[in-house]
Amino acid sequence: MAWNEPGDNNKDPWGKQGPPDLDEVIQKIQDKLGGIFGGGGSSNDDGKSDNGGNYNPPIGLILLFIVLIWGMFGIYTVQPAEVGVVTRFGKYHETTQQGLNWRIPYPIEQVQKVNVQEVRPVTHKALMLTEDENIVEIEVIVQYRVVSAKDYLFNVTDPDDTLRQATESSLREVVGTSKMDGVLTSERTRVSADTKKLIQEIVDRYETGLTVINVNMQNAQPPAEVQSAFEDVIKAREDQERSKNKAQAYSNEVIEKVKGAADKLRQEAQAYKAQVIARSEGETKRFLSVLTEYEKAPEVTRQRLYLETMESVLSKTSKVILDVNSSNNLMVLPLDKLIGNRVNNSQIPLLPNSQKTTRNQQSRNNVRNNDARNRGGR
Repeated sequence: MAWNEPGDNNKDPWGKQGPPDLDEVIQKIQDKLGGIFGGGGSSNDDGKSDNGGNYNPPIGLILLFIVLIWGMFGIYTVQPAEVGVVTRFGKYHETTQQGLNWRIPYPIEQVQKVNVQEVRPVTHKALMLTEDENIVEIEVIVQYRVVSAKDYLFNVTDPDDTLRQATESSLREVVGTSKMDGVLTSERTRVSADTKKLIQEIVDRYETGLTVINVNMQNAQPPAEVQSAFEDVIKAREDQERSKNKAQAYSNEVIEKVKGAADKLRQEAQAYKAQVIARSEGETKRFLSVLTEYEKAPEVTRQRLYLETMESVLSKTSKVILDVNSSNNLMVLPLDKLIGNRVNNSQIPLLPNSQKTTRNQQSRNNVRNNDARNRGGR
């Protein structure tokens, strides 16, 4: 029979039947739900049950299976740099650490993961007024991280924006109490440190759960309109510092030289002092030793002292005057000439005996003549 013959309008030419009736599908779904929740199967027109006596599973087993599947959705993992903040019906419940954790699945409990190890930067750049009524352009970078995930999520609506506003407020306060030259040159480190302290005080006051790690001043300069004039000021300041350094170096050099000369004089004085003391102590010991000998033999010691004194005195003169008791004449011995003649005689070359005799005779005659002149002069 052909597929389109009368009486077989629902027959598919490829051996397939048409789509099922919508009423039949709904009826089947109702039958299944009735079997799950304990209802009997639907009856046909004859009043017989459609389930044909099939086995219906217990409701408790089905509910347990559903609960297990639902509970598996509560398993979650927290990474090493994170913490998990669990809320129950929207209210904070607990904070979980890294690893595999479990919570009561949605909608009872929810978890939010917060990275507490990440260092987060925020950059702020603005024109600010200094204490001496000058305008400077400053750019800072604030590095911070989360230390309390609970405070970070629940105490402030937007803690990151709160930190940005705290940065601007703190920086304006610090710059407003500082001179322009200090902000641009020597006090940049102090400005950064004071700004960090104020920012931390503000975020702690609002309990944002943030901590400020560092505040770096990336740029600080006057407005572009006065940039050239400011560069001239910087050059003049550098020249001033250079001159101060040169003067300080010269001062240090002079001071070191003076200190060296003073140390040398001090050491020489100490050496002279030690020498005088040593000489005095030696003379004292010598005098005491002589005194001891004098007490033992006064005459001998007196004679010895006289002879030593005369020897010391006569060794320094080239003439000796002798006073004869029985005559009014004085005898002068020209030791210098005698010594000179002796030296000359030692340098005279060897002569024949006749010449030596003549020479010696002349020397004696010269001595006599000198003595006679000396006596006549006296």
